[in-house]
Amino acid sequence: MKLAGLKSVENAHEESIWAVTWVPATDSRPALLLTGSLDETVKLWRPDELVCEGTNTGHCLGVVSVAAHPSGVIAASSSLDSFVRVFDVDTNATISTLEAPPSEVWNMQFDPKGTILAVAGGGSASVKLWDTATWQLIATLTVPRPEGSSKPSDKSGSGKFVLSVAWSSDGRRLACGSMDGMISIFDVARAKFLHHLEGHFMPVRSLVYSPVDPRVLFSASDDGHLHMYDSEGKSLVGTMSGHSSWVLSVDASPDGGAIATGSSDRTVRLWDVGMRAAVQTMSNHGDQVWGVAFRPPGGTGVRVGRLASVSDDKSISLYDYS
Repeated sequence: MKLAGLKSVENAHEESIWAVTWVPATDSRPALLLTGSLDETVKLWRPDELVCEGTNTGHCLGVVSVAAHPSGVIAASSSLDSFVRVFDVDTNATISTLEAPPSEVWNMQFDPKGTILAVAGGGSASVKLWDTATWQLIATLTVPRPEGSSKPSDKSGSGKFVLSVAWSSDGRRLACGSMDGMISIFDVARAKFLHHLEGHFMPVRSLVYSPVDPRVLFSASDDGHLHMYDSEGKSLVGTMSGHSSWVLSVDASPDGGAIATGSSDRTVRLWDVGMRAAVQTMSNHGDQVWGVAFRPPGGTGVRVGRLASVSDDKSISLYDYS
């Protein structure tokens, strides 16, 4: 796989762009790109020309995460204002507003079937699970302290700040990454904590499971490394290094053969999973790269793969690969 720069849009938002995801294609339209910014807005973009299709307002602080339902019909945005806004992609009508205490809404992701929205709970040291049929809170998965650690001195119970979440491809497992570098794995059906994955010692801001192997989990950390875990066997399978600063985001290609990362070293890197090595570095951005996202498969007439990246420099870049 090789990336080829397709298009970049400067000043796509008025402030830093912190979040990006693809809204899957529907019968009536192609996949759309969804971005969230410190300027408090969420924007939808056409996938080829990067023409803005719509701007969603409603948050009163910066947008830290965006997530798209697998149906492509609804999406969600979370903000520093501690609200999650769920909306209809095509009409922008608000479907639900989920409220949390301050600093308890961070990264979020819909499960593969679209029945649950998982929200990283920040200072609550937990992941909240919301039913997408009723928008009621159905479970709170609390991250326990590792055995042998000292008693917590703060009120959050475990002293953990949960930044990131990821669903396994079969929807059975949920992983969350914390400020202290620990990754926690949960059995979703039983709402039960299973185990920690160790190896990082700085914040884990982004996680993604392999789309082809529900055991394989990739993590991006401020320690500059990318880890590949057997999440069931609790083992670190590989460490990939190359970024010169924090790794802020990670995503896996639809075929599971490659992963992309964005870093505060201002680059996007493409990694070959089999070789466990970086095969390409893209330097389109002039500031930290907060988000990378591969376009999901599907859609009429789609012949090539596509990757998007967003940055503190307020720009969006698109890359093709085949």
